Amino acid sequence: MRTLWKGAISFGLVNVPVGLYTATEKKTLKFNYLHEKCKTPIKYEKRCPVCNVEVPPEEIVWGYEFQKGQYVILKEEDFERLPDSSVKTIDIVDFVDLEEIDPVYFEKSYFLEPSKGGEKAYALLKRAMVETQKIAVAKVTIRSKESLAVLRVAQNVLMMETIFYPDEIRSAAALNGVQNEPALHENEIKMANSLIANLSSHFEPAKYANRYREDLMKLIETKINGGEVAQTETKENGKIIDLMAALRASIAATEKPEAKAVPEKRRSHIKTG
Repeated sequence: MRTLWKGAISFGLVNVPVGLYTATEKKTLKFNYLHEKCKTPIKYEKRCPVCNVEVPPEEIVWGYEFQKGQYVILKEEDFERLPDSSVKTIDIVDFVDLEEIDPVYFEKSYFLEPSKGGEKAYALLKRAMVETQKIAVAKVTIRSKESLAVLRVAQNVLMMETIFYPDEIRSAAALNGVQNEPALHENEIKMANSLIANLSSHFEPAKYANRYREDLMKLIETKINGGEVAQTETKENGKIIDLMAALRASIAATEKPEAKAVPEKRRSHIKTG
């Protein structure tokens, strides 16, 4: 893996030199836009519509629109003048319980690897976090952008997740469809709880696969080999007319084999004359 950033974790008066690596990757298939007639990839030019010319990179600047059609211009040196823009530390400010942070805050995951000379301090911080069962809230500046982050122990390494600031989390108060809840029957609640119990399991990431991506890749390979692409039937999702009937059918379909076998066992104990 390629190092994205090198710096240090600031833990009280202790500095832990580390390297930062991306922990996740998107496995999406990449497509190019082509000109249908000649199959040539389409070019995307950065063109000024007023001057009617293609603009070279050295003539492109950042502009913040503070009023309609009015911009304040920022250049590279403006960002460099900002406080802490060149700081290479992950400053731990608090230790909290993981359960206190709603998943909506999490953005992107990274691995932290100890740099040469930092192995002992890295191991000490990791061990202390495991024994106290705490995660760290920190501030970090990467590529001139300050982010809020959390550090936790996973896969026997320190991982860092950048997280959103509170003012970046949207409120659900504007969603009208959940403000006035309809009345629920007690039997409906019980059956919904039973359905959840039938579908409850342990999280095993390996059992989940991106079926759409797999099918899309098969389609592409078929086309490469000149084969015919079979038309699959699309399932129609009908509207739920009878909620109780839908719940009963769902419970029956998801009932565990051992649960279905119970009545058989009970019948075996009944004596016949």
